[in-house]
Amino acid sequence: MKQYTRITLLILIIVALAGSFWFSSGWLELCAGLALFLFGMQCLEEGLRQLAGGKLEQLLSSSTSTPFKSLMFGMCGTFVLQSSTLVSLLTIAFISAGLIQLAGGIAILFGTNLGATSGIWLLAMAGQNLSLSPLALPLLVFGVLSGFFGEKSKAAGRIVLGIAFIFLGIDQIKDGFASFGGDMDLTSYEAQGVLGSLLFVLIGLLVTVVLQSSHATLMLTLAALAGGQVDLVQGFAIAIGSNVGSSVTTAFVGSLGGNRSGQRLALAHVLFNVVTCTIAFILLGPLTWLVSVIAGATGLGENKLIQLAMFHSLINGMGVVLFWPIQGRLAQWLVRWLPEREEPQVLITELAADPQAPARTQARYLNERALDSVDAAAGAVVRELRHLARLSLEVICHALYLPVDQLARVQGDEQLLQARPEPQHLDAEGLYQRHIKGVYGDLLSFMGRLDLPLDEAHQQFWVNCQLAALQLVDAVKDAKHLQKNLGRFLDQGPSPLRTAYVDLRRHLLAMLHEVRELARSDLPQEAWDARLEWLNEKAASFDGAFRTRLFESVRKGELDGLQTSSLMNDLGYTSRIFQSLRNVLMLGEGQLMFRELQRLAGDEESLIVQGSERPS
Repeated sequence: MKQYTRITLLILIIVALAGSFWFSSGWLELCAGLALFLFGMQCLEEGLRQLAGGKLEQLLSSSTSTPFKSLMFGMCGTFVLQSSTLVSLLTIAFISAGLIQLAGGIAILFGTNLGATSGIWLLAMAGQNLSLSPLALPLLVFGVLSGFFGEKSKAAGRIVLGIAFIFLGIDQIKDGFASFGGDMDLTSYEAQGVLGSLLFVLIGLLVTVVLQSSHATLMLTLAALAGGQVDLVQGFAIAIGSNVGSSVTTAFVGSLGGNRSGQRLALAHVLFNVVTCTIAFILLGPLTWLVSVIAGATGLGENKLIQLAMFHSLINGMGVVLFWPIQGRLAQWLVRWLPEREEPQVLITELAADPQAPARTQARYLNERALDSVDAAAGAVVRELRHLARLSLEVICHALYLPVDQLARVQGDEQLLQARPEPQHLDAEGLYQRHIKGVYGDLLSFMGRLDLPLDEAHQQFWVNCQLAALQLVDAVKDAKHLQKNLGRFLDQGPSPLRTAYVDLRRHLLAMLHEVRELARSDLPQEAWDARLEWLNEKAASFDGAFRTRLFESVRKGELDGLQTSSLMNDLGYTSRIFQSLRNVLMLGEGQLMFRELQRLAGDEESLIVQGSERPS
C-alpha cells in the first residue's frame, strides 16, 4: 500500500512538472539549473568520500578529544564537502555506533553551521555577472576521462564532474531567473511587519526541506536577489528559514535510527538552529542595520549578494557564541530529556498459547545512515550481533523447555531440570522463524550493501562478523533438532533413557551459563584463555563420560540400539551448540577492532560477542 502511494505521488509530481514546463520555459530553465546544481553536489560528496576512503572517519574519531578540535573538524569537513547535512548525518552515525561522545558531536554540529557559510560566500563572490559555464566545459571532459584510470582516478573524476555540474547549474539558475523573473516578483507580495518576514522564513524552510540542501535554497535566493525578484530583507528571512530547514533532515534521520545517542544529537541540532534563528528573527531589524553598517564600512554597501552571505555568517556565528559556554550542560540536559530505554531482561516474551503471534523480529541497530562510514557500519554490526546472540541464547533455552532466567544461575533449578515440558511450550522452529531468521537476514543484507573501500583489518572484521552470525544461527538450528527427542523422552516416566536426557539438559544449561558469563567477564587475556580452555576440557570430559555410560547401559540391557542412536545424535547436537557458541567467542580473538568497538559501544547487554573485547 505504501509503495503504491509513493508511486502514485511520484506520477502526479512528474505530470505536474511536465505541465508546468510546457507553459513556462523560464520555469523549465530554473528547474533544470537546480537539478544540475543538486546533482553536482551529490557527485562532489560521493567523490570526496570515495577518494578519502576511511580517512574522513579516522579524522572524525580522532578530532573529538577537545571541543575546539571538534568545532574545527565540523567547519573544515563542511567546507571541503560543501554539505553540512552530510557531516551532521555522519556524526549522528558515529554517535549512534558509540564511536564518539555526545559532547564532541555537539561541538562538531557547531562547526558544521559555521562551515556551511563558506559555500554561500563563494557563490556570492562569484557574482551575478560572472559566467562559470566556460570553466565547466573542460572540467566535464577531464572528469569523464578520469573514470578510465582506476578507482582512485574515478573518484577524483567524480569530484571534477561535481564541480562542473555545480558551475553549469549556477549559470542555468541565473538564466532561469532572468527568464522567469517577469512572472515571479516576490517584492510585490511583501506583507507588512512580522507576518511579511515570517512568510519568507517559511518559504526558506519549506524549500530547504524539499530540496534537502540549504546550499541550493541560498543559491536560489542569491539568484533571485540579483535578479530583483526578492529584496534584501526578504533574502535575510529566507536564509533564516533555510537554517531551520537544514536541521529537519538531521532530526528525521536521528529519530529513525532508534538509537538514543543519535536522537540526542539530532535534537541538539534542532535546538541550536531553532533557538538561533528565533533570536535572529526577533533581531532581524537590528541585524539588518548591522550588516548594512559593516557592508558600508568595507565598501560593499551596493553588493546585496555579499550582504546576504554576511548575514548568514552572522546568525550562525551568533548561535555558536550563544551555545558554546553551555555545551556541557546541553549534553547533560539531552541525556535527561532522552534517557536510555530500559533494556528488557528477556527479549522473547510471547506465550505459546497466544493466538496472535508477534511479527518477525527485525534488526535493532542497523541504521541505514551508518553505511556512509565503514567504522559506523562496523559499530552497528557489533551491536546487532549482540542482539542476535541474546535472541539465540533465549531460543536455545526454550528448546530445553526451561525459562530464560535459568541462564543466570550458577546451578540450574533441579526441580525444573527434572520436570516434564509444559503442554503449551514454545517451539524452537517457530522461534527461529520469528526471531532469528529476520535479524540474520537483516545483518547479511546490511553488510552486503556496504559499498566503501575496506582495508585489510576491516575485510577480516566483516568475514569474522559473517562467521559469528552463521555460528549463532547454526547453534539455534542444532537446538531445534535437539528439542524433538528431548521433549518426547522427557515427557515419559522415569527410565534410564529419561535420566540420560535430563543429564544432557543439565549439561547444556551449565555450558550456556558459563559461555554467557565468560562473554560478560572483564578478565585479563591469560585468565580469559584459561577459562575458555577449562570450558573446552569440561565439554570434552562430559562427552566422553556420557558415551561411556551409554554403552554400560546397553550392556546392562537398560537401553536398546535405537535409544542409544537417538542419544548419540542428541549428544552431537549438544556438543555442536557449545562449539558454535565457543567459536563466536574465539572469532574476536586478536581482533583489535572488535575489542575497540565493544569498548566504545559497550552497554549492559550480556551478549556472546562481548567475549572478543577482553582486555589485552
